[in-house]
Amino acid sequence: MPFLPLAGMILVMLSVIGSIMLARAQASANDWVRHTLEVEVRIGEVLELVRTVESNHRGFLIAGNRSFTEDMETTIAKLRGAVAALHRQTIDNPAQQRSLVRLDALIASKIAFARTGAELVLRDRRGDAIRLVDLGSGQALMRSIDALLLKMKTVEQRLLERRIANVQLAVWWLVAGQVAAILLVLLVAALIIREARIRFVAVEAARDEATAAAEATTREMAARETAEGQLRQLQKMESIGQLTGGIAHDFNNMLAIVIGSLDMAKRRSDDHERVAKCIDNAREGAERAAALTARLLAFSRQQPLAPVPIDANKLVSGMSDLLRRTLGEQISVETVLSGGLWRTYADPSQLENAVLNLAVNARDAIVSTGQEGGRLTIETNNAHLDDDYARDRNEVEPGQYVLICVSDTGGGMTPDIIERAFDPFFTTKEVGKGTGLGLSQVFGFVKQSGGHIAIYSEPGEGTTVKLYLPRFTGPVIGPRAATPVEAMPEGRADEIILVVEDEQRVRHFSVDALRELGYTAMSAANGQEALRLLAENPSILLLFTDVVMPEMNGRRLAEEARAIRPGLPVLYTTGYTRNAVVHNGMLDTGVAFLPKPFTIEQLARKVREVIDGGGANR
Repeated sequence: MPFLPLAGMILVMLSVIGSIMLARAQASANDWVRHTLEVEVRIGEVLELVRTVESNHRGFLIAGNRSFTEDMETTIAKLRGAVAALHRQTIDNPAQQRSLVRLDALIASKIAFARTGAELVLRDRRGDAIRLVDLGSGQALMRSIDALLLKMKTVEQRLLERRIANVQLAVWWLVAGQVAAILLVLLVAALIIREARIRFVAVEAARDEATAAAEATTREMAARETAEGQLRQLQKMESIGQLTGGIAHDFNNMLAIVIGSLDMAKRRSDDHERVAKCIDNAREGAERAAALTARLLAFSRQQPLAPVPIDANKLVSGMSDLLRRTLGEQISVETVLSGGLWRTYADPSQLENAVLNLAVNARDAIVSTGQEGGRLTIETNNAHLDDDYARDRNEVEPGQYVLICVSDTGGGMTPDIIERAFDPFFTTKEVGKGTGLGLSQVFGFVKQSGGHIAIYSEPGEGTTVKLYLPRFTGPVIGPRAATPVEAMPEGRADEIILVVEDEQRVRHFSVDALRELGYTAMSAANGQEALRLLAENPSILLLFTDVVMPEMNGRRLAEEARAIRPGLPVLYTTGYTRNAVVHNGMLDTGVAFLPKPFTIEQLARKVREVIDGGGANR
């Protein structure tokens, strides 16, 4: 019958149209599933970034390391970008948009809370910052953000379920239409129904596969993030363990020398020669402990620097004799000095220490290979670090630099050793042959001076270390005349010095030392007591004060003291500079500073220098 071919054609057309509609419905369903999953991932990203801001905030309160505030500001920028993306992704959902309005306000409050705490720490008000955390408002904001994001994620889940249900309903309506058409022509119905069922099963399988793949991707992302977090924590703990272990080991060795020598001196009190030797040993151990502290401050970029314009060619030339004596005759020292070299701005004594450290490391690398001799080369040059170089390296600013390059003919280093070369207490030398602090001290000095350091080495090919120090573009100042070394200066009884120190034993030592030098010394345990003594004794000639003290630090004491006595000379001292007289690692202009620990001779020369200089220092 002609009706059957026509019916068959109609059924085929209906089947084709139905299949196309099913495919489009499935594609639409997949798109909505993917969209919902992307929104859920974005919600998780926002939550993780908020938690990172809180972690950096608390880390800065505990450790006081500025890297936490830098990471916090970077995370805040990412957080704002993620929230903006979430706004765009949910633009078609009024309920989610209303939740985002509230989320914006909560996140803004959380960021303001974190920045307020960081600002208090930077202003030496760590106690106020911790009390602010203890009030619980930060935790309350975090709980509100958690709850709101969970609510938004739940809304997306329910929306996904409704969309899948609607697609299934549409599929069933299409199938019902096809079945109705099949009933018109029984002859062709069996074939059409069979084909429709095959297509339907394929669509369902594809949808299940897409859903399963999305779930697997989500689980994989969560597992990877968890693993990465655990790895970062392990690396941090390993670094902290290495640092604290190295400090404990070296300090215990030095304290053993000090305590043992003093104990022997006490037992041998009747033998003056042995007592003197024991005291010398104790002093040597204490000086080594002070040097270790200085190296740790250098690595953490906390040492006070006194930078001046430097001609690196003259500095390297002036070190030639020192290097040859230090390295020995078996090491040939060569210098290649560039003509027209720019000046740099750095602390000359610390730069000399850096070059000497690199030279000693180079000598040890040469000796370790068993060579009978070797060559150390020190080069200077002008250098420019461009944007491409700086983009791939943290903390490098593009611009003009003075390059000091130290190369050796030693055994070289493998990539894994280069990667850890600047870690404190990391060394490849035998036990007792090195502290592992030389390169970390150089690294800290260069970074604190605004420069960059790089190592180039291959096993068997020697090592090159490049120091890049910023070019100095200020006016050229002529060299100072050399000051002849004089005998230790002494004071007079009519020169009265006020010592302000909250640590009793240090205060007593300072007073005794000044009296030993011939000065008249008075003492105060805090700022208020010092101000009272200044008001009562107008003949006080110098204020010698610790920087870090409770209630009133040394800088504030000096300001209030000069309100009473304008032009009063001030000499600061501390074992940890903080930010009172040092900013960005540099001593404030005109500040007279004597770092702890100090010897009587260092105290004598510094006090004399400040008194004779009058009130020029700030």
